[in-house]
Order: sequence, then C-alpha cells, then structure tokens
Amino acid sequence: MRTLFAITLAVSVTASAQQKSLPDGYWTEAQSNAVLAKTETIRLDADLSRLTDPERAALKDLLAAGAIMQKLYEVSRHPDALPAYQELRKLYSETGGSKQADNLLQLYRLNQGPIAQTLDNKREPFLPVAAQAPGRNVYPTDVTREELDKYLAAHPDQRDELLDPRTLVRRATKSNLDRDIQVLNTFAVLRELHPMLLAKWKPMQYTADGTTFYAVPYAIAYADDLVSAFRLLTRAASTLEPSDAEFARYLRNRARDLITNDYESGDASWITGRFKHLNAQIGSYETYDDALYGVKAFHSFSLLLEDEKATGEVRRQLGGIQAIEDALPYEQHKRVREDIPVGVYDVIADFGQARGTNSATNLPNDPLMSRRYGRIILLRRNILTNPSIVAASQRIFRAAVVDANANDLGPNGDAQRTLWHEIGHYLGPDRDKSGRTIDAALEEFSDATEEMKADLVSLYALQRMNVPDLRAIQAAGIRRVLLNIRPRADQPYQFMELVQFNWFLDKGLLTADPKTARLTIHYDRYADAVTSLLHEVLALQANGDKAAAAAFYARWTQWTPELHEKLAARVRDAQGARFRIVKYAALGE
Repeated sequence: MRTLFAITLAVSVTASAQQKSLPDGYWTEAQSNAVLAKTETIRLDADLSRLTDPERAALKDLLAAGAIMQKLYEVSRHPDALPAYQELRKLYSETGGSKQADNLLQLYRLNQGPIAQTLDNKREPFLPVAAQAPGRNVYPTDVTREELDKYLAAHPDQRDELLDPRTLVRRATKSNLDRDIQVLNTFAVLRELHPMLLAKWKPMQYTADGTTFYAVPYAIAYADDLVSAFRLLTRAASTLEPSDAEFARYLRNRARDLITNDYESGDASWITGRFKHLNAQIGSYETYDDALYGVKAFHSFSLLLEDEKATGEVRRQLGGIQAIEDALPYEQHKRVREDIPVGVYDVIADFGQARGTNSATNLPNDPLMSRRYGRIILLRRNILTNPSIVAASQRIFRAAVVDANANDLGPNGDAQRTLWHEIGHYLGPDRDKSGRTIDAALEEFSDATEEMKADLVSLYALQRMNVPDLRAIQAAGIRRVLLNIRPRADQPYQFMELVQFNWFLDKGLLTADPKTARLTIHYDRYADAVTSLLHEVLALQANGDKAAAAAFYARWTQWTPELHEKLAARVRDAQGARFRIVKYAALGE
C-alpha cells in the first residue's frame, strides 16, 4: 500500500514535470488550447452481437490491417510524421504527461499527422517538422509543379507511370534506386509479381542532383507494411471462410491487390459480392490529399457492419437510373448499371483517409473498373444520424437563413441528398472528349469538379422524381454550401461548395440581407439554378479543358467581407465545435 507521503511525493513530482515546457518548435499549450477548444470527440460503437464466432475472431486481424493503413496514410502525408509522433510520445512520458504534450497528442490524432488546420484555415506544423509540401510525401518533397511539368513535357513516355494513382515519384539518385532494388532482392514475392522492375531500374541513368524521376509502385515503396497487410488479410479470410465465403474471397483478392499494385480482382469481388454482415473498404482510392497534381491515391481502411433491413429499404427506393443519366444536360450519354450495390452500415472503425465524419463512400473511382463492374455505395448510418453532428447542422442552417426558412431542413433531407450524391458519381462523363480520365484531364481541379457534379446530380434527380421530402432535400442542398471560413484551393469539398453558393446567389436562388447576411431561399428558382450549374460542370468534365476549369474556379470562388465573411461568422457562432476527433469502441477507445 502506498503511504500518504508517497502519494504526496508522486503528485508533487508530476506537478513539477507538468510545468516543464517542451523544446522550441512545439506549439505552446495556449496555441493548442485555441484549436482544442473548438474540437469535440465523438465515439462510434457498432453492435457486434450479431457477428458469428468466425467473424468476431477475424476482427483482430482486420483491425491490425487497418492500423497499417493508418500508418501508411500518415507517412504518405508527411515524411517526418512517424518520427515526430514517436518523439512526442517520448516527451509526454518524460514530462509526466504534461498538458502541453497531451494537447499535442490530441492534435496529432485530429490531423492525422504533425500539420494542424488552424482556426483561420491555414496548414501549420505544430511539431518541429518542415512545412507541408503540396505533393505531401508521394512526390519528392522539394519538387515544384514547374519542375515536374517541365520533366513530363520532355519525357511524355513516363507521364502515365509517374502520375499513376498508386505510384510514388522519386528522384533518380543512386541511393533511391539502390533502396528500391534492395526491396526487390529482399522480397521474392514482389520480385516475381513485378518481374520487369529489376531490368528497368538496374541500368537506369541517375544524376547526383536527382534531376530525373522514376515511379515506384506502392507495393514496392511500402513493401514491409503491405506484405504484412497481405498476411493479415489472408489470415482473416481463412478465419472467415466457414461463416462468409464471399467476404473471405474478397479479402484474399484484396490482399493480393496490395502486393501486385493492381486492384481489379479485389474491386470485382468487392462490388459484385454479397456479404453477410461485414464489409470493408481497403486500400488507396481517394486523391484529395494530393495538392500537386490531384492524382495520387492515399491509403484507407473502413470496417463496417451492415444493417440488412435498412439496406433493403434503401434498395427498394432505387430505380430508373438510366433515365436520369439520359436526362442530364450533356450530349455523350453512357449506359449505366441499374442494380447499384448500396448498403447501410455502422462504422466499426475507420483508418487513414477514411477516418473522420465522412457519411458515405462510392468506389472505385477508376472509370474502367466502374464500367466493368460498377461501383459500391456505403452509407455510414452512425455518422449520418450522430446526434451531435445532426444538431450542429440544424443550428447552422437556422442561423444562416431567415425565420421563414428556418424549419425547412427536415430530418430526412440530408440522408436522401447524401444517397443521391453517391449515385451522382455513377452518372455523367467519366472520360473527356479525348478519351482521358477526368483526373488526368483536369488534374488538381478534378476532385472538386467531380464532387460538385455529384452534389448537383442529386438535387437535379430528386427534383425530377418529385419525392415527398423534396423541400427538406433542397434545404439540405443549401446547408451543404454554408461555409464557416474561406476555403483553400486544396480543399476540394469546400472549394466546390463556395462555387455553388456564389452561383445560387447569382441566379437568385439565394438572396442575402445586406445588414445581417441571413439568407432567403427562393425555391421557385431552385431547378433553374441547379440545372444551369450542372450544365457548366458536365461541360468541364466532357471537354477536359484544364485552363477552362481554372478560369471557372477563379470566376466563382470570390469571397467578400461584407457577405461571405459575415455569414461565415454566423455559421461559426452557431456550429459549436469546428473539428471532431472520432474514436471507436472496437479499438477500446
């Protein structure tokens, strides 16, 4: 038993340690407090009681694979992420768990790395690391867009592999080539699966200053981790085989995908599979973090539990998708799959790019995979219906609009808009008139344009369907574009939301009180405003003209202090928390 003296001494020592400040380069307690004061924690808990014994047994390996994807996400966003985190953990221990260090650990979790989003929407390091590079850590951190553009112009034969979504771009130096060749010499499985790389890399010309570039498949660049993930997923598949053979087959295929760098087998079995209880998004898909070219995919993992009854209800609502595609305001319509694999899920745990409060997913993005197999829609119910998130959304809407519109945002509006936003990704052009993918054609403007298209297709389609909750859905479309701060160009969601807001103002769907900045919604102008903007966005995609896209965004992303900033202040006052840390019961959090 500890004596009173020992307890008093321990408290005294801890208090003394907590007074010790961290070295220069670490945010002070005051700096971190400013962000954390606007941060709330939500906890997601899925009812796992319905799982079979094999499903429960497989969770350990699945969650361990998710942790690998979390690590790869942090590494790919900043080269110093993991060493900086480890040093912070050490300092936390050495200072007896000081408040300053504890705050910084929370910021690391919130930002998934050592770069914080500040209250004025800047990206700043809160640990002693370099500032964030536009190419994050999937391009050389010192490369500029000008340098790489010049190189690609001189070496067009390398463009496809250098800008492939799942390759890392390196400077061709001796040390880099030696390291990657050593990986192939170490892992026989990778050497056999990528048989041409040794013959290509061994004679490659390199320069001391690294003025030439080469592409490294993620399977090679992250070999240790992806081989480990392969083993975990393969073992989970064997465990699951007696309970859910189709899900086990998907896991085996996806495990191989990770080390072949080719996702077709996993995507095909994921999209067309009929799983019993569990589903999982695994691998690198979304390109939002690439601020250099907007083409590199970043790793993620979502482990999900399906609600079969809710899924059945959603699927019964769907139909006539081809008719909506044919009605869109563009010329080169395509054939789309009517049987969309959509499901309603509770999040068990999210990792990497998927971690946060994203309410739905529609994958894969690759137009070839989409044409061959379709896409899968995952609706995250325990995020869509989270009481804190829903309440904040309602507060924001009521603060932004006049009293006459304050009750328009009904409880079902955003769920319907979200579902049809994901369906919207199925529709419209997936290649430009030259046959290029939209990502390749529009590069850094592609993500914002695609997300805006999906937003507008959802509103366009539901208006034509004349659904019962149309007013609530339309109000959710307005809620979507209410921003709390001026967005950066590398924030595709917020950037395209600003475009919509300005377009709706220009077309008279919204009018603002000059004194209060509160908005009046003119629903009689809704259809025309949505259709006219949708026409412009579809044309950007179909034409694949990056210069036109740049001019479009420059024209429609204006921000004024007298309206935009005044309205943003109202939103900030109403919303409460600006940021959310998501924790998961399945991880013991």
